Amino acid sequence: MIVAFSVSPLGVGEDVGEYVADAVRVVRESGLPNRTDAMFTTIEGDDWDQVMDVVKRAVAAVEARAPRVSLVLKADIRPGVTDGMTSKVETVERYLAPED
Repeated sequence: MIVAFSVSPLGVGEDVGEYVADAVRVVRESGLPNRTDAMFTTIEGDDWDQVMDVVKRAVAAVEARAPRVSLVLKADIRPGVTDGMTSKVETVERYLAPED
């Protein structure tokens, strides 16, 4: 299962990087494969419980310091697939590669 999520504090002003870093720290410490970009953090695990526990703890880390929290989440639930974060990107890159 792959989950892409964005957690944002509300009511703390425009500079939210420090709060987002709290959430990303939780994800990285989970030991699950993950990737963070400008809009989302993506995490991959074996099942709902494993992945959603990390998301819940990441939200809690922001919630501990902000009066309100916004969460956006998208999930790809595909049992039996591992390393989907990498293989999906590799597939697209293969189609983008110039033909010889």
